[in-house]
Amino acid sequence: MAELAARIADGRGRPIELMPTTWQPGLPCGFLVMADQADYIVYVADTAHIHREHILVHELAHLVCEHHGTGPGQFMPHLPNELVGRVLGRTVYSEPQEEEAELLASLVLQRARRSRPGAGRPEPFFGPVPRTGL
Repeated sequence: MAELAARIADGRGRPIELMPTTWQPGLPCGFLVMADQADYIVYVADTAHIHREHILVHELAHLVCEHHGTGPGQFMPHLPNELVGRVLGRTVYSEPQEEEAELLASLVLQRARRSRPGAGRPEPFFGPVPRTGL
């Protein structure tokens, strides 16, 4: 994930910082903060590896797709709009932007899994159903 983030950062010409955190009820599993000097992806680290990967790639997909948030005041009304306008959590994207980021994250992860060593072996959840001889 760090290598993917670094490649996207190079392509965009600005750094991306990955910031792990623990899951908190009522908050998104991941969100993106676009600050003046860098982009920050905050993500829950205390979850399954496959879930953590998906969260990170989903947030990176928002950067690749150049998505922008909506209505910052509704997300965190107690913080200045200028600051909150740069925080792009899942709760502030329009539905098409969320769908696009989800689709891109799924496609990237699917492609990455196929290119990993040992990718010829069936995956336990997504591989072919074993033959039972019936």
